[in-house]
Amino acid sequence: MTNTGTAVVADDAARAEDRLAFARAALGDASATLERASMDAGFRSYWRSSGEPTRIVMDAPPGKEDVRPWLAIRDLLEHGGVRVPRVLAREVEAGFLLLEDLGTQTLLQVIDEANATTWFDAALDQLLPLQKIAAPAGFPRYDEALLTRELKLFDDWLLGTHLGHPLDCALTDPLELVYRRLMDAILAQPSVLVHRDFMPRNLMPLRDGGLAVLDFQDAVVGPISYDVLSLFKDAFHGWPQDLVDWGVARYHERATAAGLPVPGLTDFRRDVDLIGVQRHLKVLGIFARLNHRDGKPKYLADAPRFMRYLLDVIPKHRMLQPLQAVIEERVLPQVGALPSR
Repeated sequence: MTNTGTAVVADDAARAEDRLAFARAALGDASATLERASMDAGFRSYWRSSGEPTRIVMDAPPGKEDVRPWLAIRDLLEHGGVRVPRVLAREVEAGFLLLEDLGTQTLLQVIDEANATTWFDAALDQLLPLQKIAAPAGFPRYDEALLTRELKLFDDWLLGTHLGHPLDCALTDPLELVYRRLMDAILAQPSVLVHRDFMPRNLMPLRDGGLAVLDFQDAVVGPISYDVLSLFKDAFHGWPQDLVDWGVARYHERATAAGLPVPGLTDFRRDVDLIGVQRHLKVLGIFARLNHRDGKPKYLADAPRFMRYLLDVIPKHRMLQPLQAVIEERVLPQVGALPSR
């Protein structure tokens, strides 16, 4: 093993010792043990304690993750009436939090077509109050710079790094034209607080009913359609179009009644389509980056779903036609079979 490899193993062992020491002190149990509960696409990991009741340790290694944004957003959401994990102990500088244990199954694991409308309504019970929260002054925004950075992930990581296409004018000119049109339309939408990953994998069914919201630390102020799109056009599970159409209409009905600034339903459906194109392109870029930069190839298996999402929407909007040619000529031949509609 190289010296670098030895150092990594030593760092992992030291981190495990620190994590266990924090857990035992926070729990008041010198014999407590931890087992991995889950980890996400970043560097955070989650560990379940032994004993009853079980607790969750969030491990956010300093220098790679910062728990303070997570804590700040958690407090903001809780004060706004959104159900979020309760924090029972913290060691912020070390990157450790002790959280309530919300269980072992996310909504993604329990939702299906038979119960989807009930669960989606429960999700809207959390999304609507989230969108009504007034963000503090200086809160990050989904502005043109952020939208551009996200779209560039598709160019640089999927097209360039993963598929090996030179980013020449023949490729970038049609993309830049569509990106400009997308950004103009997105920035014209009403703005609310946006979770940015409001989907079943980040919602936890509670023992006493309802859902809790996870993974909210990247929240921004941005387009009102964004979280609606994320919920119904999930990164990890595809739904029939009639269920998606029902969900968008159901959200629109409830948001209108709640006094949120939604446009008419026809315009809102268009807004959902357009923010979906931006998000799907971004996610495809992120999946490629996770593979090539972070050594996490499993996410690319979901790339064909996003191709299907894009090709179901693009033909409906003339402004997006240059993008269709790029996808059909440069991406589809190398991505694999698309899932059925």
